[in-house]
Amino acid sequence: MSVTNETALRHSAVWACLRLRANLLSTMPLDLYRRVQGVQVEMPKPPVLINPGGERVDMVEWLYSSQFDLDRGGNSFGLITAIDGLGFPSRIDLVPLGEVSVRIRQGELYKYKIGSREYDPAEVWHEKQYTVAGLPVGLSPVAYAAWSIGEYLSVQEFALDWFGNGAIPSGHLRNTAKTITPADATVAKSRFKASVANRDLFVTGADWEYSMIQAEAAGADWIQAKQFGVADIARFFDCPGDLIDAAVSTGNITYASITQRNLQFLIMHLGPAVARRENALNRLTPKPRYVKLKSDALLRMDPQGRAQTIKTQIDSRTLTPNEARELEDRPPLTLDQLAEFDQLFGSPNKPPATASTATLSGASS
Repeated sequence: MSVTNETALRHSAVWACLRLRANLLSTMPLDLYRRVQGVQVEMPKPPVLINPGGERVDMVEWLYSSQFDLDRGGNSFGLITAIDGLGFPSRIDLVPLGEVSVRIRQGELYKYKIGSREYDPAEVWHEKQYTVAGLPVGLSPVAYAAWSIGEYLSVQEFALDWFGNGAIPSGHLRNTAKTITPADATVAKSRFKASVANRDLFVTGADWEYSMIQAEAAGADWIQAKQFGVADIARFFDCPGDLIDAAVSTGNITYASITQRNLQFLIMHLGPAVARRENALNRLTPKPRYVKLKSDALLRMDPQGRAQTIKTQIDSRTLTPNEARELEDRPPLTLDQLAEFDQLFGSPNKPPATASTATLSGASS
C-alpha cells in the first residue's frame, strides 16, 4: 500500500487520534496577557488571534486545521497575506500540507515552494513539532508509521477485494472416485473457476469434493492484524488507546474520576503540544505580551467535585464568591441576594474587632 498523509486517514485509529487532539486543543480558550508590576493582566486580542484566516476562518477552525497537520505531518504552513502596523502578521492563510516543499541550502532554510511558486521564509508561517537537531522541519508521524498503517490498509483492501468480488478462499477440489489426469484437472479447475467467478452454480456428480483450507485461519489473522494496528498507531500519534476505543491487553482501564484521566492525558500527551502552540503564537504579538491556551478547560469536573473545589478555595481565601460565580457564568451577587443569604444563614461575619482606646493609650505611653 502507498501511505500518504491522505491515505493514512482511511485508518480509523489515525483519524481518531488526529481528531481527538485537534478537537481538544482548538477549543481551549485563548487569551492574551502581559505582566504589569508582577500582576498578569489580560489584554485585547489582535485580529490575527480572533480571525487569523480572515472573516471566514476563525481561531477555532484555524487551530484545528493547523494542529491536524502538525500531528500527522510534523509541520503546518500558511501564507502571511497581511501585516499590521507593527510589522506582525495580521492574516495567515493555511495551505495544504501536500503542496509545500522546503528548500535547504548549505544546511540553512532557503525557500518554501508552495504549488509552483517559491516564497521567502519571511512570507511563510511555519510551525513544527517532533524536531531533531539540524533539521529545519518536523518529523512526520505518518511517514514513520507507514509500515503499520500500510499493513492495516492492506488487510482492509484485501478483505474488500476478497468479499466484494465474490472470491472464494483457497481450497481443495478433490475427485473421490478416481485419479484424474492433468488434462482432466485443468478442465475441472476451469469449470469451477468460471462458475464461482460469475457467482453461478457448479454442478458435479458424487465424485467431486470441495473443502476450504485457509478461510478460518485467514479470518483470525485479519482480526489480529487490525487489532494490533490500532494500538500501534495510538503509540505513534501520542494518544492513549483507550481514548480512541482501542482494545487493551489488560482489559478496561479505570480511573478514580474522569478528571484524573484527563489530567494524565494532559500531562503525558497533550500538554507539550499546548506549550509549543503557545510559543509559536507568541510570535504574532509584541513582547512582553504572551498567549495562553487555557488547558484547565480539559479538566472539567463532575458537579459535586467542582462545587467542593470552589468551596475549598473560598474558605481558604484564594477565591472570592463573585469570582467563583464568574467561573459558573453567573453575574456578581446583588444586595438582595446577600440579604437573602444573611436571612438564611444568619448575620454575616463581623469585621475584626478594633483595638480598645485603653490599649491604644497604653501603647502610646
